Amino acid sequence: MATEVQVGGYRLLNLMMTGQTSQVWEAMEPGSGRHFALKVLLPEHEKDSYHRRLLFHEARVGMSMHHPNIIKMPRVSESKSNPHIIMEFFPGGNLKMRLVRKHDVVREKARSIIIQAGSGLAHMHDKGWVHRDIKPDNILVNSAGEVRLIDFALAQRIRRSEGWFAWLGRKKRTAGTRSYMSPEQILNRALDERADVYSFGAAVYEITTGRPPFRGMTPNDLLNKHLKEKPVAPLVANPEVTEECSNLLLRMLAKDKRERPKTMHEVTSAFRQIKIYKTDKLEMDGR
Repeated sequence: MATEVQVGGYRLLNLMMTGQTSQVWEAMEPGSGRHFALKVLLPEHEKDSYHRRLLFHEARVGMSMHHPNIIKMPRVSESKSNPHIIMEFFPGGNLKMRLVRKHDVVREKARSIIIQAGSGLAHMHDKGWVHRDIKPDNILVNSAGEVRLIDFALAQRIRRSEGWFAWLGRKKRTAGTRSYMSPEQILNRALDERADVYSFGAAVYEITTGRPPFRGMTPNDLLNKHLKEKPVAPLVANPEVTEECSNLLLRMLAKDKRERPKTMHEVTSAFRQIKIYKTDKLEMDGR
């Protein structure tokens, strides 16, 4: 009989995901029988101050959010051994996995998925945070097409001007995921909502075409394309995409943030009024 493993009083049931520094488990609360997701640092990182700070930062940001499309985080443990976050159990996998496996739910519910994810991101911005790592991997989607945003480790307070931050920020290593980073994030400039608008545009580009807007032979080549190269129009990459959707995505992916939609509320409102694919029926509730 296998030995029962517990963390913080929760019984670990199934390993859901292993990352570079942490694991996410399906866990059960013995007293109530309720299931949660438990994110715990790997043993080799649990005493590392940098990774502990990221985990606790993610928890503090997540616990301040209250939106149906943002993963719930009821509690965090900052214990010296096995520091962890307790999260809502939301089975189904991330959007990247579903895109790779070409799940029908992504094609059938693309507009709803986009609007739900955009609404969650708009709430995060309303709370004063830039996500800084918006990508299909950080958008959970279940078989019913319901959405949750996850992973707030890189979240940063919105800054609307450069000031001292620009001078200080350029000395730091660029943080984020290269395939989805805005030009200003690559350059370590002050970030506001429009940085996430760009990243969300790159994620939706991948949802609708099957690939990110840019690919590079090297990491630096990829970053340079975000800075200098205009993406192929989505309707060229996938003729099923409507002209309205294609044009909106190109606006979201503008190099100059002043040319992008100003807020995610503006983005979600636009998606509610257009079709993603030419064969779609336009349902005004976005579902």
